[in-house]
Amino acid sequence: MKLLILCISLLTSLMAQTELIQISRFEHNNAIFYGKVLDNTIQPLENNIFDKLINKGKPIALSSVKILLPTQPQNVFAVGMNFASHIASQSTLPPPMFFKSPSALILSSKDIHLPHDATNVHFEGELVLIIGKKAKNIKQEDAHKYIFGVTVGNDLTERNWQGSDLQWMRAKASDGFAPIGTKITIGADYNNLLLTTRLNDKIVQQENTKYMIHKPSKVVSYLSQYFTLMPGDLIYMGTPGRTQKLSNKDLVSVTIEDLGAVENRIYSSNK
Repeated sequence: MKLLILCISLLTSLMAQTELIQISRFEHNNAIFYGKVLDNTIQPLENNIFDKLINKGKPIALSSVKILLPTQPQNVFAVGMNFASHIASQSTLPPPMFFKSPSALILSSKDIHLPHDATNVHFEGELVLIIGKKAKNIKQEDAHKYIFGVTVGNDLTERNWQGSDLQWMRAKASDGFAPIGTKITIGADYNNLLLTTRLNDKIVQQENTKYMIHKPSKVVSYLSQYFTLMPGDLIYMGTPGRTQKLSNKDLVSVTIEDLGAVENRIYSSNK
């Protein structure tokens, strides 16, 4: 009997440790809040969610709020060549990093209108980290303490510009080139999640995040040696597999288990 009680206690403890919390940022009655998503309602939280999650008032129907971008980041970083199935970097080298612009962020369900001269835009389904507290010169073994949660992203890339421009700024950070999920998930094992990208409902990418060459802890620690990471900053973690050119009216959907999806329709003047 004692053994049974112990087993039940351990199981309960493990379940508590793996409980997932999902948070969205929203507007209601001309005010902006963060809230805990609960089925068809959202529970408003005190403003500084990065310190502690404290309920504020009563739940509100999701249908009555306007969902906003999950954070207002000062910086949006991204990792390149982070899966061997895409283009591999060496694990012994620093993670290949680049910037995306906060102005490139666009929510799931929003249409993306490509620049008129963008003729070779590719999807790149990715895991996105959300920084939870100020980080500078942190050790790799401590980096998990600075990752508040994760969400789903799509690192849209114009391959022609990527190859011809001095920097990847235009290719990676044009308006709408950073689709992002509506929910921040806390408690997910971001080192072991299945990522799936669909193009017009056909699976075109599928791989587990455990195959990332540069793990989140390494990337966060590395960035903190050169940049001061702030709460709400985002890090796109790289894409697996092959990518391909998008066409007018294509529907791109990136899903990560336990996290949700980001889905956008692409509109191009190059039909």
